Amino acid sequence: MIGSREAAKEVSMGARLGLGLSLALMLVSVGGPLAAAGAQSRSKADMHTVRVRYIVNELDSAVAFYTRALGFRIEQEARPHFAIVSRGRLALVLSTPFGPGGAAKPMPDGRRAEPGGWNRIIIDVGDIRAEVARLRGEGVRFRNDVVQGPGGSEILLDDPSGNPVELFQPTR
Repeated sequence: MIGSREAAKEVSMGARLGLGLSLALMLVSVGGPLAAAGAQSRSKADMHTVRVRYIVNELDSAVAFYTRALGFRIEQEARPHFAIVSRGRLALVLSTPFGPGGAAKPMPDGRRAEPGGWNRIIIDVGDIRAEVARLRGEGVRFRNDVVQGPGGSEILLDDPSGNPVELFQPTR
């Protein structure tokens, strides 16, 4: 786990909201119920920020989705192939599979990066049903309905390129 519960409360502007990588079982604490996080200095972000790269088909729609629907803010842009959006301690590096950047270069065996798959960021929410209703109202596409497990309730949604994002409401 990155940070402590006390640190999460300091970062938070009221409610605790966790972000993470399900595959790596990593959790990062950030603030606000799907609202943009407060400003952070570049020097603090360097050692305490988790960065995840998502390959996106089209940069403008991806940036709009993460900033408008999920409360991220734009940190850096090099349109039309690259942008970094952040929320709390998570920096999402958005790259197209084409263009001059390293993310667009093929692997030695010829494979190329592409959007989609099942690895995902996880956003903890206080009221999953309310967030799902709000996002459905904005036209967001979901992969499934809310499912419940021993740790809480979850649902998967897709960004405009088909990359999954999990909303998770922990059991109280």
